[in-house]
Amino acid sequence: MANSNTDAEERKEMDIRSFSSSQHNQTPYIHKVGVPPKQGIFKEFKTAVKETFFADDPLRPFKDQPRSRKVVLGLQAIFPILDWGRSYNLRKFRGDLISGLTIASLCIPQDIGYSRLANLAPQYGLYSSFVPPLVYAFMGSSRDIAIGPVAVVSLLLGTLLRNEIDPSKHPDEYLRLAFTATFFAGITQATLGILRLGFLIDFLSHAAVVGFMGGAAITIALQQLKLFLGIKKFTKKTDIISVMKSVFHSVEHEWNWQTILIGATFLTFLLFAKYIGKKNKKLFWVPAIAPLISVILSTFFVYITHADRRGVAIVGSIKKGINPPSVDKIYFSGDYLIKGIRTGIVAGVIALTEAVAIGRTFASMKDYQLDGNKEMVALGTMNIVGSMTSCYVATGSFSRSAVNYMAGCQTAFSNIVMSVVVFLTLEFITPLFKFTPNAILAAIIISAVLGLIDYEAAILIWKIDKFDFVACIGAFFGVVFASVEIGLLIAVTISFAKILLQVTRPRTATLGRIPRTNVYRNTQQYPEATKVPGVLIVRVDSAIYFSNSNYIKERILRWLMDEEEQRKAASEPKIQFLIVEMSPVTDIDTSGIHALEELHRSLKKRNVQLVLSNPGRVVIDKLHASKFPDQIGEDKIFLTVADAVLTCSLKLPEEV
Repeated sequence: MANSNTDAEERKEMDIRSFSSSQHNQTPYIHKVGVPPKQGIFKEFKTAVKETFFADDPLRPFKDQPRSRKVVLGLQAIFPILDWGRSYNLRKFRGDLISGLTIASLCIPQDIGYSRLANLAPQYGLYSSFVPPLVYAFMGSSRDIAIGPVAVVSLLLGTLLRNEIDPSKHPDEYLRLAFTATFFAGITQATLGILRLGFLIDFLSHAAVVGFMGGAAITIALQQLKLFLGIKKFTKKTDIISVMKSVFHSVEHEWNWQTILIGATFLTFLLFAKYIGKKNKKLFWVPAIAPLISVILSTFFVYITHADRRGVAIVGSIKKGINPPSVDKIYFSGDYLIKGIRTGIVAGVIALTEAVAIGRTFASMKDYQLDGNKEMVALGTMNIVGSMTSCYVATGSFSRSAVNYMAGCQTAFSNIVMSVVVFLTLEFITPLFKFTPNAILAAIIISAVLGLIDYEAAILIWKIDKFDFVACIGAFFGVVFASVEIGLLIAVTISFAKILLQVTRPRTATLGRIPRTNVYRNTQQYPEATKVPGVLIVRVDSAIYFSNSNYIKERILRWLMDEEEQRKAASEPKIQFLIVEMSPVTDIDTSGIHALEELHRSLKKRNVQLVLSNPGRVVIDKLHASKFPDQIGEDKIFLTVADAVLTCSLKLPEEV
């Protein structure tokens, strides 16, 4: 082992010597760093706005088109159905019909259950799968998303609204506030899309969303224990400790064995159906139709055995008929207006995050482009219309969208098929749900939300990024042990904390030359990389702004001090040049330039010269505007690290 280390050191020393001698024996050609031509302020502003808000260049199809064609393209942009509808045919209709009927069989029992999570009557869940999918089919750009109420948003909405109004004491006011929140959820979503601010939802990291969804799934499942066990008096809190206390305090008196038997039997059936569908993709329809079969069988069983007279709680009468108008029920003034806006913004952003993530997932699987801003406008419009037609917040459902995809949907027309089936259900079938046991709805919800617990993603997050895992687990425990709002707050806080940490504490690295090349790389990543005698090379892996400029300056000086101590201990030449590799530095502000000036002054006191390598177009333009090159010298700015090292090596004394 000792011999191999000695050989490696000798090879490294020979490489340094050969490199140094080659540097002194050649006349280098050094290409100067280009200074971009000056742009007008208006042109710079226009470019910045375009890259920030119109990076996808949405107006490109309109270029060089006659006015009539521009009108058609404009209508197609707002209503994509006018585009894909022209090529619609019988084959596509067959696929959409099958997938629409399949997701309808799944959504009807789910909607009845999800409405309870929002503390609303069952019909409002069905209403929300009738009007919003119709609107989305005309305006949405995703071919695969299935629209309707979802568990997480229903729970979030129900929790936030219940904090404002008690639904059992003031049902009318609660319902009005739900419509108000839905209206402003739609306004929030549409505004983000129209102003092209969709990038804001990306601030909620994937890890935080995974943790939040997993925690929400556990919370939703725990809330179903009331219906699953037949408990009448149940806590209104959602944290796991309060729920479990409520469950065990009612063991002796309130648990109903008939209710438990029904719930456990059909939950086993639903989980087995999901297992079959997972094992054999061709049998995707089995878990899709299982909830409806469960509702039919359990309803029939309760009806013929009169189990409702033995303590088995049932759904009861569901109001027949389609959505009544609700414009007059939305609060546009008064104390509840602000509460509705606040709740609507939170619910709207979470619904938007889920829908866009689902849409992008299936778009990548089918290899087509999804315009995020158009999606936001479509989702916002459908919720605005929905709030005026007795619906609460609807969005894309992952479980239904997955079934829609596997059933062979071709276009958004599958949402229209589903909507028609829900319409027929509201008009003719709702009386048949009267004897449906609540326990079966609990079983359906539990089996549905278990898929939201993505433990494989959590394990992968742990392996890749420990800070991301903190965000994931923080959001999870926040939801489970506190509340949905606290979990959401933790998710957002940790996501922003990570951004701030990465901005204020960017990575830096010392570089060395890869043997027998002119390539310079991180010495920690490539331990075999050789350091250049008399020269220290530091790379900054971030833009230099007011938030991190002082840290970068101090970190570079710390690198210098550490390196000088190491080289002094090894009797190596003193550092005379410090090269800052600026390829990753995408931008710099006045604070950043001021930090470079301070660094230059500090280095001068140590008799070390500051050298810059490969500053980008924006950076070199700002450096010249501040006259910083005049301070360090134009000959201290180079195109590559190799050029900088070559020039600095020629200026070093021969003995170095």
